[in-house]
Amino acid sequence: MMKSPQLPRLLFVALLLWGAGASAEKADRDKPMIVDSDNLRYDDIKQVSVFSGRVVLTKGTIVIRGAVLTVRQDADGTQHAVVTAEPGKLAFFRQKREGVDEFIEGEGEVIEYDGRAETVKLQKQSQLRRYRGATLGDEMTGGLIVYNNATDVFTIDGGAARGGAGASGGRVRAMLTPKGRPEVPASGPAMPVLKTTPALGGDPK
Repeated sequence: MMKSPQLPRLLFVALLLWGAGASAEKADRDKPMIVDSDNLRYDDIKQVSVFSGRVVLTKGTIVIRGAVLTVRQDADGTQHAVVTAEPGKLAFFRQKREGVDEFIEGEGEVIEYDGRAETVKLQKQSQLRRYRGATLGDEMTGGLIVYNNATDVFTIDGGAARGGAGASGGRVRAMLTPKGRPEVPASGPAMPVLKTTPALGGDPK
């Protein structure tokens, strides 16, 4: 079956309109990365840390939760993180948007944060939501969702879900709510209270 070449273009335009006027919180890039977990294995030579067990990563307004987190730090201090979920569950991502009372949050079996490219990748059974305050505005699902923190542009690939399509069925699905229209009340769990922990790179406990 032939696919219409206009569908991806229409979705891309909608996402650009969604992102117009605000971007991700710019101060997050300079904030320290703090990780709370049950266990830590730190390799000082390779500058790689592996956290496991109820992992919670915070970096400014960024919050990432999952089962296992691997963090690599380059010589210039740039941080790269990959978090995987427990079997049968999804890892979680959340970040505030610059200058407005809006948050982006998403889920996937694997979440990758690239500090150099300022991108977040949600992989397998991926979901992305935009909240205006506590109200759900837009919601999208697909196999692979890439969120660019610097430009606030999103790309969603439904075909990336092959072999693990889950709810997306190998296709992209989007609900886009115009501003000023009635929106869907949020019904997710409250954000956890995070305890203070040492910054990344300290001696393993």
